[in-house]
Amino acid sequence: MKDFARMVRPAAPVVFGGQPVINFRDENSRRRFLKTAAVIGAGSTLVAATLRDQMAFADASANDLEILNYALTLEYLEADFYKQGIDGGVLEGRDLELVEPIGEHEQAHVDALTQTIKDLGGTPAEKPQFVYPDGTFDDKDMFLKNASAFEELGVTAYHGQVPRIEDGDILAAAAAIAGVESRHAAVIADLLGENPFPAAFEKSMTMDEVLDAAGDFIES
Repeated sequence: MKDFARMVRPAAPVVFGGQPVINFRDENSRRRFLKTAAVIGAGSTLVAATLRDQMAFADASANDLEILNYALTLEYLEADFYKQGIDGGVLEGRDLELVEPIGEHEQAHVDALTQTIKDLGGTPAEKPQFVYPDGTFDDKDMFLKNASAFEELGVTAYHGQVPRIEDGDILAAAAAIAGVESRHAAVIADLLGENPFPAAFEKSMTMDEVLDAAGDFIES
């Protein structure tokens, strides 16, 4: 005999400090929420795994593919920037300890976005050639200031595309990456002695605005 009490009992709520903050209509609703929360909060490993799930993104539109390639171009820039700085030895000690994982995250984003675009039948954008201001990889403060600019640009870029993304799963994955980029920006701001959380809400920029800002660093 089926456990009737279990069938009619409300799904377990999400609790904070011992008090429920979200009550779910049923167990399926709870599982969907927890799955999305895991994607958003678990970092680049789960982001990559989710992005590679071809079935999850089977209905991606041409618009969403354009956004994915746009994000890929920005991730190329960040991954290249951190690799050059870390390989060049511009950082050491605690600075290096905190920034090195950021570079690894950016490369993980590149790999995940590239594979996702391929899985969806699209063509990943080619990696451009980048150019940076003279002395960027010789001076720690200059490197960190540029890192801060790139991270803030990445955060505003992802937030600017949220209203345009049509597929819910792609939206969840983009939110996951945006959350990680925000953490990067906070770490870099702290290393510069600046406020790591200057506002209650993130700003956003359009695709044209972001590409215009990044254009000075893209050679071809």
